Order: sequence, then structure tokens, then C-alpha cells
Amino acid sequence: MITGLSIVVMTVVLTQANVTPLAQAHAHNDYLHERPLFDALAHGFTSVEADVFLVGDQLCVAHEAREIRPERTLRSLYLDPLRERTRRNGGRIYPGHTRFLLLIDLKSAAEPTYLRLHETLAEYRDLMTSFGPEGREDKAVLVVVSGNRPFELMRSQETRYAGCDGRLTDLDSDAPAGLIPLISDRWLSHFTWRGEGPMPDAEAQKLEHIVQAAHENSRLVRFWATPEVRSPARDALWRHLLVAGVDLLNTDDLEGLQAFLLAHGR
Repeated sequence: MITGLSIVVMTVVLTQANVTPLAQAHAHNDYLHERPLFDALAHGFTSVEADVFLVGDQLCVAHEAREIRPERTLRSLYLDPLRERTRRNGGRIYPGHTRFLLLIDLKSAAEPTYLRLHETLAEYRDLMTSFGPEGREDKAVLVVVSGNRPFELMRSQETRYAGCDGRLTDLDSDAPAGLIPLISDRWLSHFTWRGEGPMPDAEAQKLEHIVQAAHENSRLVRFWATPEVRSPARDALWRHLLVAGVDLLNTDDLEGLQAFLLAHGR
């Protein structure tokens, strides 16, 4: 019997060979798309975001508590499909492409939600990048915890299957890159420029400093709440982020960002 999931998997298998993986493409609130994860993969995205709530012992994927549906779990929407894909692709999400980031935004209480997440990720250690006494061991998926982040708990763990999403206040942190592999922040909290006209010199210099400081500590950089409406201004802002070395461009518009990055040779 062919199920709906089987059809989705077969479709992805048939099309993935024609998809170019896009290192800078991050699917914001990925789970709101018609086919969570699969739509992002079909557009070449190498980073996706899932919000989770702890309900009993299940990690349910939803934007708000009132939207929780018991069948939409982190396992069913993300972890199981990612494991299946790595088995087909020789241990990678995209053949020949090394990095795939799963950003997990904890919406319920930090420590119990994270502890359940840690237990769950341990069951998928075959595909999860880990951080332990011997250092970092890279595998197909790098998980980064955002939202309600139990930073001190994560710091205290001998072995982890996730890093912590930092903020701009963490740029000068002495925490290792394995603990804070990513710096994310809200664009409009730090910049006024929305892509119209030239970027103010002071803001351009600020952006350059942020990227340089993060990269010197082996951290990736992402901004959210950048303009989403398709326009020359959005493209101008995306172009400036690329030139500045920002690692992940954040969007809900999968098709739009895919077309933009392919047009710019990314």
C-alpha cells in the first residue's frame, strides 16, 4: 500500500538529483509550509526551523500552543525523514554537501523541554553532530537550540547533540563554538536599513564587525525579521548580507530565496 508519506518520499528521491543545495538558505518557521521539511529540501535549503512544545513525553511541532496536534511531532516531521534521507545519500542530507542545520526553537519550559529533546536526539545519534569529551564529531545534521535555551544546563553536559543559538550579546563570549555555533538576532533591533537606498556607512561597518567577530570564533551568523515582501529592496538587503558574509538568509519565501541565490551563484 502506498501512503501519502511514501509518495512524498518517492517524489523527493526523483527530484533531489536536480536540486542545488544552497548553503545560505534558512527556512524560517519551516513547519508552516504545506510539506514541512520536504518543501525546503525540494528548494535546496540547508537549514530549517521547527518550534516545539513538550506535551507529556512528546515534542510537538507548532507555532502556538493552541495549534498543537499530537501527530505533528519532531520525530515524524523531521527526525525520521532526515534519517531516511541520510541512509539514501551515504550519510548526508544532500550528496556531497556537508552541512545541514536543524534549528529547534523551544516554546515550552526550557529545562524539561530540552532534557526530553536531548533524550530524543540521542536516539538519532547516527545522524547528529555531537559534542563530547573528545570534541566535536560532525555528522549529517547540526542541531541548534533556540527560544527558551537552558544555557547553563547545556554547558554542564559532558555529551550534547545540540549547540545553543547565541545572540549579538554573545559575540564576545568565551563559550566555545561547540556550545554557541550560531549567532542569531532580530535585524530591526540593530539596523534601520531595509534595503532602500544605500546602507548607512555606520550600519555597514557594524554588520562587518558582527560577521568578523563571529567568524573569528567559528560561529555562523543569521538575522531574522528581515524584509519578506518580494521587492528590489529585499533583494538589495539580501545582496548586502551575502557580500558581508552572513551565513544564513532567513525567509518564509522558499521559491524567492532559491531563485535569488541561484541567480547570484550561490
